[in-house]
Amino acid sequence: MQDLLTLLGIDVEYVRGEGNTLYFLDETGHEVPVIDYAGGYGALVLGHNHPEVVATVESFLRDRRPVLGQASRQPAAGRVVARLNDIVRREFDTAEPYYGVFSNSGAESVEVALKHAEFDRQLRLRALLEEIAEHVEQAREAVRAGTAVVSDGTDGDVEALAERVRAANSAVAARPPVFLALEGSFHGKLVGSVQLTHNPAYRTPFGAMAAQARFVPVDQPEAITKIAQEERAVLLDLRLKDGRVSVVERDFPQFAALFMEVIQGEGGIKEVTEQQARRIRQACAALDCPIVVDEIQSGMGRTGAFFASSLIGLRADYYTLAKGLGGGIAKTALTLIRGGRFRREFGLVHTSTFAKDGLSLAVTHTVLDVLEDRDGQAYRQAAERGARLVDLFRSLIKAHPEVLKEVRGKGLMLGLEFRDLSGATAPRLREAARSDLLGYVVAGYLLRAHRIRTFPTASAVNTLRFEPSIYLTDGEIDALERALRDVCARLDDQDEEAFFGPA
Repeated sequence: MQDLLTLLGIDVEYVRGEGNTLYFLDETGHEVPVIDYAGGYGALVLGHNHPEVVATVESFLRDRRPVLGQASRQPAAGRVVARLNDIVRREFDTAEPYYGVFSNSGAESVEVALKHAEFDRQLRLRALLEEIAEHVEQAREAVRAGTAVVSDGTDGDVEALAERVRAANSAVAARPPVFLALEGSFHGKLVGSVQLTHNPAYRTPFGAMAAQARFVPVDQPEAITKIAQEERAVLLDLRLKDGRVSVVERDFPQFAALFMEVIQGEGGIKEVTEQQARRIRQACAALDCPIVVDEIQSGMGRTGAFFASSLIGLRADYYTLAKGLGGGIAKTALTLIRGGRFRREFGLVHTSTFAKDGLSLAVTHTVLDVLEDRDGQAYRQAAERGARLVDLFRSLIKAHPEVLKEVRGKGLMLGLEFRDLSGATAPRLREAARSDLLGYVVAGYLLRAHRIRTFPTASAVNTLRFEPSIYLTDGEIDALERALRDVCARLDDQDEEAFFGPA
């Protein structure tokens, strides 16, 4: 990674951060300001070192409050979840509560959802198998008492039939769960979460380590039904009716959960539409498959609402939250689980040393204070600043249609896609495009020439991300406009020397 940063000319050490500005030292030791549009990959919705967040940290440490107090009452955690429930009720118009499981990072919050969804599936499966066992015993008793006969082909032997049911069900019950995810998704790089990340470069080397996901095209939610048919399995049960014992099939709970981002961050800032979300929800409901909405990057107010999914009317069974929840300082995450799905026993089988620490909870309370202040002024600000950026990007696309393709996203989670330049006449630009490095080359030029910091999205490297804080100023937008107009003009002119230096 260090070699790549050096190659691209972005291997600077930042020594201070405030708002949307980072600073590094030049050769003379003077600070050089850089406008940060990368925004900590979406974590800096309140910018660097927000004064209220900093004051909370300073006060917490000055008062010598305990950071780690495991196995004790932690009412601050309950207050965080209660406040988030207030937001859920407001944005989704529901009275059903959500329970919270804390963790330390976005990928861990996805792992929590993975584990809980499988835990819930296993408990549902256990209940179903216990019900079948009761039916088998009832059939045995009825045959022994002479009040029923076996109608399936086992020569009237109820014990042989019971063994057939047991063996078949044991084989089916051992099948691994099926998780669903959307094509283009990114849910982390841990052992479980990486199986839900669509990019094969991240996923394939670790494919043997955990349950595999089936990927669904975003624009083809009907594929869920097709996958359900391919994966369908049944359990056998015994039915006692009118004095006859017969075998019937029961649906096996194969599907643990579907994971999705409503705005795919690392997939190129691509949005799921309201219609697509509705069809996904209908398909999952038919399978009793819970939906996990990953709001790690899109949540916490960045898109103009606390939950981006509320903007398309998609209420999930699980929400994964992180990044902005820590105010740009704390490492914290939270998985919200709908009351109708929550398993209280999960709190005894899943724990974490550093999750739910006192300092992170204090920071999260302050973040929620800032976001909810003045009746949610922060959300309106994100929408207004984002609209200003979209207008800028659209004007650039109109002026440079051979260079820029489209802008996507909502609020301050935006992606500007450059066109494929793999056919460029300038050889170094052409090679960069063919090596999937064009986005990084452009990002390097923006930093060196204009002191603008941004990066491509991980799995759509021709798309630059723009995720500044809600405090983005007109002056910072003007600086971005000058920088991007320069970039587009140089790409139009195939001026590869500007990006790579003399040949």
